[in-house]
Amino acid sequence: MYRVTKRFSFAAAHALPLGNLHKCSRIHGHTWHVEVSERASKLDKRGMVIDFREFGDVEHYIEECLDHRNLNEVEGLSVPTAENICRWIWDKATIRHKGLERVRVWESETSWAEYSR
Repeated sequence: MYRVTKRFSFAAAHALPLGNLHKCSRIHGHTWHVEVSERASKLDKRGMVIDFREFGDVEHYIEECLDHRNLNEVEGLSVPTAENICRWIWDKATIRHKGLERVRVWESETSWAEYSR
């Protein structure tokens, strides 16, 4: 099995519904990192799973809809946890990427969530 992964970054803020005493219930920001992976059992006639440039649509969604935003205000992300951001990106990406295997969202250098099929 072959796997190709592309990584993107964006900066955005969010607040989580965790109660007044939890620090993450206050608006705060992260530099998020997103990894999208596509897989295939065989390579295409170009010798590729996918050309990395073909992930440009995913980059567009991230830049236009998520970068420098309050994620609580993004349609479909009323509870913008890393898990829900994964699923939001998955739903956008699978429109064009039928071989999509997983979406991983890093909230920090040590913490990430993943959505896969």
